[in-house]
Amino acid sequence: YIYVLNMAEIRLEVASENAILEIQYDGHEIRQPPLSMSEQLSQHARKIDFGAAENGGSDELSGPAAAAADETEEQEEDEEEEKPCQQPHWPLESVRNKIRNAHTEVCVLHDLLQMVREKRYLVLDHVQGQQHQPKLYIQFLSLKKSLNNAASILTSGAERIRSSQSSVAKPASDFHLDLLRLRQHWRLKRVATNIVGDLSYTNTGSKFRHSGYFEVSKADDDSVATPLSSLPGSATSSASSAAAVGVSRSSLRVTIPPELDGSAYIFVCIRKDEEDLCSTQLNMIGGLNNVSSNASCGGSGEHHWQQKLECAQNVLFCKELFSQLAREAVALKMDIPPLVVANQITATIFPGIHLLIALCHSHPDSSRNRSSLTGPNGFLTSGAGNSSGSSSVTGSGSGQDHHHQQRSSGGTGGSVSKSIHDGVLEHSLHQLMHDYLHRTTPVPHPVYAPLHAHPTRRIAGPHGLDRQQLMQTVTNETLLEQIIKEAQHNFLRLRTMFVIDQLAIELRDPLIISHWNLFNSPTQSCVRINIVTQSYDSVIRTTLVVHVYERSLRCVCRDGRVMTMSFEPQELRNLLLCQVAQHQMAAVQSLSKLMGWTVGCSEPCLGVGAAEPLGSAAAVVLTAPSGNKQIMVRSGPCTGVSVSVATAPRNDFYPSGVVNERRWDQLPGAWQEVRLASMEGRNFLNKIELLMAALTAQN
Repeated sequence: YIYVLNMAEIRLEVASENAILEIQYDGHEIRQPPLSMSEQLSQHARKIDFGAAENGGSDELSGPAAAAADETEEQEEDEEEEKPCQQPHWPLESVRNKIRNAHTEVCVLHDLLQMVREKRYLVLDHVQGQQHQPKLYIQFLSLKKSLNNAASILTSGAERIRSSQSSVAKPASDFHLDLLRLRQHWRLKRVATNIVGDLSYTNTGSKFRHSGYFEVSKADDDSVATPLSSLPGSATSSASSAAAVGVSRSSLRVTIPPELDGSAYIFVCIRKDEEDLCSTQLNMIGGLNNVSSNASCGGSGEHHWQQKLECAQNVLFCKELFSQLAREAVALKMDIPPLVVANQITATIFPGIHLLIALCHSHPDSSRNRSSLTGPNGFLTSGAGNSSGSSSVTGSGSGQDHHHQQRSSGGTGGSVSKSIHDGVLEHSLHQLMHDYLHRTTPVPHPVYAPLHAHPTRRIAGPHGLDRQQLMQTVTNETLLEQIIKEAQHNFLRLRTMFVIDQLAIELRDPLIISHWNLFNSPTQSCVRINIVTQSYDSVIRTTLVVHVYERSLRCVCRDGRVMTMSFEPQELRNLLLCQVAQHQMAAVQSLSKLMGWTVGCSEPCLGVGAAEPLGSAAAVVLTAPSGNKQIMVRSGPCTGVSVSVATAPRNDFYPSGVVNERRWDQLPGAWQEVRLASMEGRNFLNKIELLMAALTAQN
């Protein structure tokens, strides 16, 4: 094979580089163009010696001529040896010789392989040496060692299966397994020989002074038993094993700082004078509504580490949140600055209406179980063991609470006899808390990325921002300002509900129907008010939309007018009374068209008669189809509706040169007021309809 591979390295082509004819001054080379096929054939043909081929083909020379020829050949060979660089007569002669030698070697190799394979030409016999007698003892030892290895593998596998079955059958109380579960939920690190955990929010950008560290150690054998279902991450055992074991003992002892022990929450209340209008509480544990109960976060005995750490982190969060609110309250600039006393923040949202934000913390130790704070006027918000503190949170967050509050409040925005839990306010505060945590969480910034200004501040040219827009990009509302705005909106919304419902109770005709949209924004809500008459809702319907903001109301009427009102409830009440009066006038005109009566005149702002204390009265005059009877309807926001009837002096008509039309002869006489209270009919429009029918039938 080596010879064949060496012989395969045959070069059949010459270099394709052409000779250089000229090199110009700029370094450009002009090469000789390659020869064509005909030119190459002519060049090779000139190298062939056809005379030598003819002499080689003639008859052999005899005698002295042959000897002379041999001497000549010897001289030529000597000359060829002296001139090794001289080319042969035939250019492809060396190629032919190499191919011939390679063919010869391949044939030899083929014959050799055939001899070895077919065994006909050559036979190779193995020479057997002296055979030694095998030792049975060594074979026995090797077999014994193999069996021992197999037995050890089977034994270790059985031990693993037995240990796994035993761990499933009984609750896991191993220290390392519990430590693994604890590490899956909380941040842990090793400090010297102790294991320390972290409850704080430092990784989210918190700057609270408390470290929030807790220590983890191995519990003693007499640790308090906890239910198996309370172990997070543990597998659920079968019914038989659960009945046999019942409880499991945790092998961990978690030690938290004493200032984080117990339960805590942020209490938010809106007060008017001495009455609580609505209240809610804010914490990180959603199910911790009854603050007087310490069954889940404190009290007697030890509890599972998961519940204990969750309660401690909730206390830390409440303290950090209240600390942030207290700092903002001190720096906040308002007409009436907020007051921070102990664990209570008092802010004035409306004249006579106060917002109270309190931190309530109850300790499981009975010696420390006292009221966490006592506000002005005896306002007490306490933790465990205080009846007044626990009774301040009642009810649930639903629409029925608002309905009950509207019925129990006074006419100026109202006050209730006891504190009512407001679910809408709680939902808004939770949303605000989540947004605050999201904003304060630092965004990861690569160390190699450049520090530059915000894109909105970097834009120039036609899209440049003015000073006010630039200030808005860098100025954000504080957390306390947002809470005050939400409290203002919540109180104004409750007051608007009360005004609408109170007016709907007072005015039975027409009906006032309201549809609220409360969850579109924490500081904006709207109500659609429909004013209809019973059984005549298809005739006329007056619709208006009231938008409730933090300190103002915006009303969009049916005719497109937009009116902005303050937070005073009397303004909304006056507007609704005017809309009711306009609805009565529009309903009478629409009904007259259906009855065939003609609208003689209509005046929305009547300038005669008694002046209205609020707004102006409206009047409309209706004429019967015969023209001899008329009805005048007058409606005012405060005086109500009055109806008068006038009849022509006579029914016959005789045209003359002076009076040539019937309408000029049948002018009405004196107006007579109709006593609507004595008439039959369910409502005002029904009575007007019966009156029109009776007057039409008298013709």
